[in-house]
Amino acid sequence: MPTSNNGSPLAFSYRAFYSIFLPGAAAQTGSGILTGRITDRVGGVLQGARVDLQPSGAAAVTNNHGEYKIVNIDPGVQKLSLSFIGFAPYSGDVTIAAGTTTRVDQTLAVRTNTEKIIVTADRPHGEAEAINRERTAENILQVLPAEVITSLPNANVADAVGRLPSVTLERDEGEGKYVQIRGAEPRYSNVTIDGVNVASPENVRQIKLDILPSDLVESVEIN
Repeated sequence: MPTSNNGSPLAFSYRAFYSIFLPGAAAQTGSGILTGRITDRVGGVLQGARVDLQPSGAAAVTNNHGEYKIVNIDPGVQKLSLSFIGFAPYSGDVTIAAGTTTRVDQTLAVRTNTEKIIVTADRPHGEAEAINRERTAENILQVLPAEVITSLPNANVADAVGRLPSVTLERDEGEGKYVQIRGAEPRYSNVTIDGVNVASPENVRQIKLDILPSDLVESVEIN
């Protein structure tokens, strides 16, 4: 025992200090992790499915095993949304705990076939006029307007007429040349331009329509 200068004993007082750390106390202020696997009803993995969390705004995409992982998520209740083209989407709440990993596996169902997609567009004026002329004609009439002729790769008038029903073509080096209607012989056909009969340079009534460019005509009618 230590002594003072005069030989009397000295008294010392000792105090111990302890730092106590409670497990999980620091984890309560951290973030959470969300993992899972997305499959179809037969157990097939869905690669490329999108996973969204709101309101955190975190997102992920499933890998080739159908699994996903989102880290650094704020603790609390999050809205989980799963989507995959061709399958009905899934939406539900998930509770994220701080410092832990939450796993959500989900099976998506195939979207039903009762849904309808309606696509509308304005009909070109020339095409609408051609349809009305066909409806109000006294005989069987087929009209090919200029809008349709120029919208397709027609080299000449013969190629354009060949796109109509009941018309066959005789081609020369890949391009239409002579037109045959309903399988009838050429002598049963007559060609007019603006109402004027076109004479044939041959013995039969066949006109070489490959000499007329397709972009020079306003419309073609088959009566």
